[in-house]
Amino acid sequence: MSIIIYTTPTCSFCRKAKQYFRERRIHFTEYNVAADRRRADEMVRKSKQMGVPVIDIHGKIIVGFNQPEIEKALRR
Repeated sequence: MSIIIYTTPTCSFCRKAKQYFRERRIHFTEYNVAADRRRADEMVRKSKQMGVPVIDIHGKIIVGFNQPEIEKALRR
């Protein structure tokens, strides 16, 4: 399963999302959109949002740390 998390260094919900995946030993790829404009543009194209975190779970886009939606997407 492919999981991408678009984050910024100061985002507390980004830290919570990463902690959630780490605690469950679920591999993810993180992109810091504050430092990578190309990834920031990619995030906005996918989510139509500027806020972080944006989590892409195998094509399912979740904006924010929405644990019920994350769990639902992981069950797919």
